Amino acid sequence: MSRVGKMPVAVPQGVDVAITATQISIKGAMGTLVRAANPLVAVKNEAGQLTFAPANASTEADAMSGTMRALVANMVNGVSKGFEKKLTLVGVGYRAQAQGQKLNLQIGYSHPVVKDMPVGIKVETPSQTEILIKGADRQVVGQIAAEVRAFRPPEPYKGKGIRYANEKVSIKETKKK
Repeated sequence: MSRVGKMPVAVPQGVDVAITATQISIKGAMGTLVRAANPLVAVKNEAGQLTFAPANASTEADAMSGTMRALVANMVNGVSKGFEKKLTLVGVGYRAQAQGQKLNLQIGYSHPVVKDMPVGIKVETPSQTEILIKGADRQVVGQIAAEVRAFRPPEPYKGKGIRYANEKVSIKETKKK
C-alpha cells in the first residue's frame, strides 16, 4: 500500500466533510471544494479522520490511494487556511494594480495586460511590484500564478520579468568578442 495513502487526514474543527459514491465535498471557512471520488479508492470518515484504502489489489488502486489522500489533504488545508502565491515584478516601469477581480499589469508592452480572476480567487497588490494570489483550491492558485508569470517570464540576461517570490533566476554572461 502507498506510504502516503496509509496516513490519515485530520479534519480540523469547523470543516465539514461529505462523502458520497461519486464525489467528496469539503466545506470550511474559506469556501467549499468538491472533487470526484475515484472508484479505485475507498474513503472513510472515522472520528474526525479521513482514511484511504485501495478498493482492490491492483497497482493502480494502490497509487490512486496516495494520490487521493494528497488531493483531499490539500482540499482540507485549503478550506481551513487557504493557499497563496507571491509574485514579484522586476524591471524599470513594471507595476501591477488589483482592481476588484481584475489584475492590471504594465510590464513593458505598449498596452496594459488585464487578467480576470476566476471565482474563488482573490488578488492583492501590497506594493506596485508585488502580487499576492489567494484562494482555497491549490491547483487553481498555482495555475493562475503560472498564467500571470507567463505574460513576461524572467529573461536570462538582465532578470527582468515576473517571477515567483522565492524563484532564483540565473543570469547568463553576455557574449564576448
